[in-house]
Amino acid sequence: MTMHLEGPWLSTSGKRKTKQKFRTAEHAKKARELKSDWENMLKKFGIEQEERKKNRALASKETYKGYESYRGQGSQPKSLPFTADPCVKAETKVYTGDKMIGIGQLHKSNAVPVFSNQEAIDISKMRRG
Repeated sequence: MTMHLEGPWLSTSGKRKTKQKFRTAEHAKKARELKSDWENMLKKFGIEQEERKKNRALASKETYKGYESYRGQGSQPKSLPFTADPCVKAETKVYTGDKMIGIGQLHKSNAVPVFSNQEAIDISKMRRG
């Protein structure tokens, strides 16, 4: 199966409505009349869309708690106190014991610790079958 690129008609971005084009002046006139009739009917029944949108936007509560914007107008949220603890690099871990003989490679990049000669022999035989 191959992978195909689809055209821009399947895109979810860029779905803005463009200005409607009409074939004739009559169609444009008819559309304008229908739009004005619709708006008049909405006003008649008290459903004014633009006013509702404006009132809703003005009546909305602030989405940020405690401050108005990220630029510092108003009170800022509290930060954690400075503890002055040093940030130092951890010491590298090095094996200092004497029980481990070395590191054997069981399969590809699978490194395993070897603690006895018998384990080393077993690992070498496992790899060769």
